[in-house]
Amino acid sequence: MSSTPDSNLYLEKLERTNSLLNIMVEIGKTLTSSLNLQEVLEIIMQKVSLLLKPKAWSLLLIDDATDELYFEIAVPPVDELLADFRFKKGEGIAGWVALNAESVLIEDVRNDERFIAPFEHTTSFLTRSIICVPLKIRGKVVGVIQLINSLDDLQFTDSDLKTLDTIADYAAIAIENARNFTKVNELVITDELTGLFNATHFHTLLDVEIERTKRYSSTFSLVFIDLDRFKHINDAYGHLVGSRILSEFGALLQKSIRGTDMAARYGGDEFVIILPETSKRGALFMAMNLRSAIAKHHFFTDTGEQLVITASFGIASFPDDADSKRGLVQAADKAMYEVKESTRDGVKVFSGKL
Repeated sequence: MSSTPDSNLYLEKLERTNSLLNIMVEIGKTLTSSLNLQEVLEIIMQKVSLLLKPKAWSLLLIDDATDELYFEIAVPPVDELLADFRFKKGEGIAGWVALNAESVLIEDVRNDERFIAPFEHTTSFLTRSIICVPLKIRGKVVGVIQLINSLDDLQFTDSDLKTLDTIADYAAIAIENARNFTKVNELVITDELTGLFNATHFHTLLDVEIERTKRYSSTFSLVFIDLDRFKHINDAYGHLVGSRILSEFGALLQKSIRGTDMAARYGGDEFVIILPETSKRGALFMAMNLRSAIAKHHFFTDTGEQLVITASFGIASFPDDADSKRGLVQAADKAMYEVKESTRDGVKVFSGKL
């Protein structure tokens, strides 16, 4: 018995539906097995590629700080070219989708005024058709997925658009899960007031740095900082002002250190900085620069009165000054207290061995 066109169409639709269901099941498993955002998104987009067969695809996220879209994932031939490319919401088709929170299917981009081609000037890749859908978390657009050109040069269909809309919901769930996981981890290791690492995580970092330094026979330094007469600020202007000053100081501290350095709030108005691969001389230079930055920064009360904030610094290095974590902390703390009990607003390097 020969098949009819209607039966062939039915079988084709059934096969496509089964493929979609299988892919949804696999995506669902991925969401429950990993909280690594990059890994999950790559798997999702690989499944999209298998099902909808685009010539190229990309997933863009929105940078909240700049309100720009950037390419989180893209595939050849546009991946390397677009790695550093950014554009505002409203620019291009992807930007329009991000701004309006609406999905679009465009059969021929040459007839659409929203289309921009940032890469076609330097590659032979020509865009014809596009499907683009928003990624939404609780109604807020956080990115977009766009597919470019069907692999067999057929037009994308409304069915393709609905499929991509459904998969985009899964991608949005993955993004939200990963971001929530990151936030929870940050709360565990971060001091809420200053945004620096907390004391518990500082000790973990210090353990890791000591082991690394031993392994490679190198050195690192620890800087202990105590704000001078900070109790007077709390007594005179209240704890709300004191908390705000600590928050500002934490931001100033983070801004003043290198990307490889690790700063933490040790407790109250005490702070510590781990300086990997840094001698005492290098640590002294850094502490003097930070002392200068504090002097130049303007701290104010709620009534606009300028406050003079200074700090006492103590520096110790591993393994020169101590051969244990406890000894290193004590050495830096001892040097800091020698400043605090004499001149204040100064820097002292520990001498001796603990």
